[in-house]
Amino acid sequence: MGQEIAHSHFRKHDFMEFDQRLRKETALLGDVFRDRAFGETHPVAGFEVEAWLVDRNGLAIPDNPRFLDAVHSDLVTPELARFNVELNGMPLALAGKALSEMQNELECTWTRCQQVAWQELDGCLLAIGILPTVREQSLVLENMSTMTRYRALNESVRRMRKGEPIKLEIQGRELLRTWHEDVMLESAATSYQLHLQVPQNQALRAYNAAIILSAPMVAISANSPYLFAHDLWDETRIPVFEQAVSVNTEDYAPRQRVTFGSGYANNSLFECFEENLAEYPILLPEHLGDNTGEFRHLRLHNGTVWRWNRPLIGFDREGVPHLRIEHRVMAAGPTIVDMFANAALFYGLAQSFMTMPAPPESRIPFSHARTNFYRAARDGLDSRLRWFDGHEISAPELLRALIPLAREGMHQLDMDHADIELYLGIIEDRLATGQNGCAWQRQYVSRHGLDMAALTLAYMERQKQGSPVHEWTI
Repeated sequence: MGQEIAHSHFRKHDFMEFDQRLRKETALLGDVFRDRAFGETHPVAGFEVEAWLVDRNGLAIPDNPRFLDAVHSDLVTPELARFNVELNGMPLALAGKALSEMQNELECTWTRCQQVAWQELDGCLLAIGILPTVREQSLVLENMSTMTRYRALNESVRRMRKGEPIKLEIQGRELLRTWHEDVMLESAATSYQLHLQVPQNQALRAYNAAIILSAPMVAISANSPYLFAHDLWDETRIPVFEQAVSVNTEDYAPRQRVTFGSGYANNSLFECFEENLAEYPILLPEHLGDNTGEFRHLRLHNGTVWRWNRPLIGFDREGVPHLRIEHRVMAAGPTIVDMFANAALFYGLAQSFMTMPAPPESRIPFSHARTNFYRAARDGLDSRLRWFDGHEISAPELLRALIPLAREGMHQLDMDHADIELYLGIIEDRLATGQNGCAWQRQYVSRHGLDMAALTLAYMERQKQGSPVHEWTI
């Protein structure tokens, strides 16, 4: 959602013109796929971390303009709400010490951001899937970031819903049911997103692997059990985001904008962009120029379809297009080293799955991968998943079997041995203790009571200490 636009109000003519440009760019992209004109490269990794601005009491601070002005970095950008920001890293070839180098870069950015948050806002930055103290009355348009595209998105969703409020209903350990007038519910959920850039001849296998791996990745990394003091799913971000920008009403039911997808890619990732054109109404019909070859309208439209695994089109410095997979399933936090341990698991497994002689997607139907994803989001490490050849397995048992494959994939990528052992060792220890971010939060509440401020401050203190979550005390 990072691409800014100039207008928030559109006419029928704008939609017609955008549709024409989108169709031209989609047809041209089809030619690029057929001509195999994407750049060929060793796999490249990248990441985005969404974080909260919070005060000394653990409450959200809706003042990211002042914070961003003081940080003054292209790597730190606004998010939907004024109490959220996004931290980015420079992409690196997925080899050698790439992961520890990206961790060091994020730690430097994080330290700078913490200094600014303290000096400018008397607060700090917090990486967590859902801030336990976030209040429904804070999720209002007054706290929306100033970017025009966010206002335009909200107006488009409300227009498609014909003014009907958005219903949020989550049945987890408890039931939460509420209604909201705008898309600001989305800002309650913050994520850690991984990017994987691959050559065209590997992109289909990489995309399908990311889909299959979504369930175990959510199970091991779950970090958002609470919303509005209700104990819900292990990864409550998933239903929150899916419902927060829903355009469905009782009388209108198009494809969901936030989705696990409709199936594996069969021949190429171009199928996703064809589906975008055919199945998803235009939300932001901004005129972005007449240079069809930059795919600006196609990329903007793709940015309003939030697949949990989303194909992206980008360009290198020479203007050559490339393909990336954006793996969006994980929550932010609990610590920086935890996030890069998650990255090691994902990148290693993706590489291993991409190079298996028999494509894994031939052994697990898409319907099972999708069901697994929602089971893992709801029940985390307590979930049972349907894996290869219909075999049912517990999430911990599956993860124990997957870790050696991740190690093998990282060796294939020629990753640094010390990095492999460090990061996958953290995953092994987290699995052995059963303590991910979600489990720690629930254990804390079980011992100390349902005090969301106390939970947030305790989480904040442990995150500052930097030890991986499996070592956190209750």
